[in-house]
Amino acid sequence: MTTDTSTSHSTSHSTSHSTHVDAHELRYHVDGEVAVITLDNPARMNPMTHSLQLGLRELFARVAADTAVRALLITGSGRAFCAGADLSGVGGGTASGDTRSLGPRMADQMHALSNRVIQDLRALPLPVVSAVNGACAGAGVGIALAADITLAARSAYFYLPFMAKLGIVPDLGTTWFIQHRLGSARAAALTLLGNRLAAEQAAQWGLIWQCVDDAALAEQALTLARQLATLPAHAALETRRALEAAALSTLDQQLAYEAERQRQLLDTPEFAEGVAAFLGKRPAVFPAR
Repeated sequence: MTTDTSTSHSTSHSTSHSTHVDAHELRYHVDGEVAVITLDNPARMNPMTHSLQLGLRELFARVAADTAVRALLITGSGRAFCAGADLSGVGGGTASGDTRSLGPRMADQMHALSNRVIQDLRALPLPVVSAVNGACAGAGVGIALAADITLAARSAYFYLPFMAKLGIVPDLGTTWFIQHRLGSARAAALTLLGNRLAAEQAAQWGLIWQCVDDAALAEQALTLARQLATLPAHAALETRRALEAAALSTLDQQLAYEAERQRQLLDTPEFAEGVAAFLGKRPAVFPAR
């Protein structure tokens, strides 16, 4: 069953995030056990406006609080997934009396809001799929790659104009994601050259999970999200933490990490159910969050 929800307000979580979702920039609905967030400002290619970032944080909080939701799908409308920062708004924001230069003001805004969008997404206690339906540029790349699994339409591309066009570093975690997925050589070239990376090449390089035909993207992404919704409730967080630990550990350190996680996880109901299902030659049925 699919339920559409107004994105103009919410009562499912704290009032600090209760009035920020702009119905003209985001759409939210629940399809069975899968929540779907659509960046929905197609006339402007879904830029990362201040209000859109506030809205994403509100919706992430809503998803986290809804224990009936077991997976999240994020996508865009129109010909773009996300065009990146809203440059038309850069340089404003001094009405409050803050007379500092642009750099300090924007850095503080990133600490207070933009970075938290990524942190909130990575802290979600459920698997996240991003379906990149078109152009994915700038900060939008960080959103797309912060998902556990990223699919892209064949016509989509990834574009990092930060250094080549603007003289700034990629942000919203993009440097972390491309370094860990592509290695230094490809990450540096993408950053310095500012070339568009086609979805098919992104999949071949390992930046994303898969490139699919445009017409099949929505269905395949939803099918994948439904599959992920059947996983143990702790699957996404445990997987993220294990892979992040591996990126920073020696082999011996990671062996120790794995053993200590098994110390906890082997005693969970999920493992007992998995073993029973294996021995009974049936699909495992894991409890919801």
